[in-house]
Amino acid sequence: MAPSGLKAVVGEKILNGVIKSVRKDGEWKVLIVDHMSMRILSSCCKMSDILAEGVTIVEDLYKRREPISSLEAIYLLSPVEKSVRALINDFRDTAFTYKAAHIFFTDTCPDGLFTEIGRSRVAKVIKTLKEINVAFLPYESQVFSLDDPNSLHSFYSSKATTDRGKMMESLAEQIATLCDTLKEYPAIRYRKGPEENARLAEEVYQRLNAHKADNPSMGEGADKARSQLLIVDRGFDPISPILHELTFQAMVYDLLDIKQDIYTYQTSGIGVAKEREVLLDEDDELWVQLRHMHIADVNKKVSELLRTFCESKRMCTDNANIKDLSQMLKKMPQYQKELSMYSTHLHLADACMKKFKASLDKLCEVEQDLAMGSNADGVPLKDAMKSIVPVLLNNEIEAHDKIRIILLYIFHKKKGIGQENLSKLIQHANIQADSNIITNLQNLGCNIIDGGQNAGKVLPERKERTESTYQLSRWAPIIKDIMENAIEDKLDRKLWPFISDPAPINTTQTAVSSARFGHWHKNKSPTEYRSGPRLIIFVIGGVTHSEMRSAYEVTRTTDGKWEVLIGSSHILTPTSFLNDLKSLDQVPNPDC
Repeated sequence: MAPSGLKAVVGEKILNGVIKSVRKDGEWKVLIVDHMSMRILSSCCKMSDILAEGVTIVEDLYKRREPISSLEAIYLLSPVEKSVRALINDFRDTAFTYKAAHIFFTDTCPDGLFTEIGRSRVAKVIKTLKEINVAFLPYESQVFSLDDPNSLHSFYSSKATTDRGKMMESLAEQIATLCDTLKEYPAIRYRKGPEENARLAEEVYQRLNAHKADNPSMGEGADKARSQLLIVDRGFDPISPILHELTFQAMVYDLLDIKQDIYTYQTSGIGVAKEREVLLDEDDELWVQLRHMHIADVNKKVSELLRTFCESKRMCTDNANIKDLSQMLKKMPQYQKELSMYSTHLHLADACMKKFKASLDKLCEVEQDLAMGSNADGVPLKDAMKSIVPVLLNNEIEAHDKIRIILLYIFHKKKGIGQENLSKLIQHANIQADSNIITNLQNLGCNIIDGGQNAGKVLPERKERTESTYQLSRWAPIIKDIMENAIEDKLDRKLWPFISDPAPINTTQTAVSSARFGHWHKNKSPTEYRSGPRLIIFVIGGVTHSEMRSAYEVTRTTDGKWEVLIGSSHILTPTSFLNDLKSLDQVPNPDC
């Protein structure tokens, strides 16, 4: 599947702005990358596309490399001390590692490092030195990540060792490179209250203006003046990261052991069982089709698609299940790729359902009632304590699941609960070792202890949603309300102030936007597909899969008039969020 959205834009920028820009016919080059640029590259470019542009090998900057003094090297690096020193090292000895250097930094190179390069021997062989302004990961077509999983600690820990000012500046620069890449110059808004929101918004504003000065075409276009960037803190919605979500992607990442988007499982195919690794990303069309569906619909959908596929290949199938698939593979080895894809997703769905049936069906009901404040029939919850005590006393339920229930109970109470009450709940649940997870949420501005440090702070009012949903999936992330209100220009300007006055909004749609539904874009580059406005949301401290799903859902309801992008320092799962919270009162290990 060809990359789309954000991935396509970044992939095009790297291929055209870096690799093709220094290509000479008949000349091969070496491409050298560091950790961050490798992550960016592999998220949006295929190795075959890079090799087709005259690159003979892609190497890791930090690993020992054989000198190839007959070839020029392209360095795609983040402008950090470690990477710049390694670059300088390549040209320190009399015999240079490469013939010449084309250096591309992902964002602005600090003056100190720039001077170091100028004084070193590498300066003699530099043929290109540019900043390409891509200091973020295009995680999905509408999701970005700044690849900093320690962000929650840096922002909210009482023991943070990083210089918060420096960290804000670097985050702001990364967000500015996102806007630059998308050719957007959005109005910036932030959630009023937490000082970090206003401060980061101000930093982004300064940097956006600097980018605009260098690149005056940013933000030009019929509807671009309506684009907005919203900055919101994780404490704004502490419920979405702890609920058990039953849509496919969220469930897979919450319940299964997914490492760096890779799912490993045993296949029971032909002969002996084998271990198989699958990358869950947008190259897998079936994953894109299924990821936001409710788990109850996923199995039906995969079986239906498999049946259609088999019929189209004149293969007979009575019951599309995994045993049949291994039989089919024996008969039709030429369709191994397609059948393996169906097999993977049936496996994933099956693994999720096993976990769900083992312990989660009852748990999810309690969670949804607490989050919504009422049961599936809309009857308000009178005695929440009655529904949570059996969960806390159940020894078969894991500690993290009990903590999630206690937190939902506290948020249901709106004003927090008394210290004595909290101690009793912790004792009932037998989670003394992890009880700091609950109290550390106070660092995010959440009201945990009645009359405690965040007394008076309440979670935002939520929209009444009338669309029918599964009983165990009634909750919609609060950010979804914000997305819809921002697009409809209904966001309260006192609660969501602008950093500078926005351009006047013309609510009548310009005729140009309807042209997007014709075929005029067939020969255009991905960056030119969108002429409509974008809503970009940055969540400080991690974004959840349900919030990512909301960006796609809201985009769809606008019939493509708006595109919503959401991102953060990193993508959260309930487990990683609770682990992050646990570490907030600990000094970080510098080796981690």
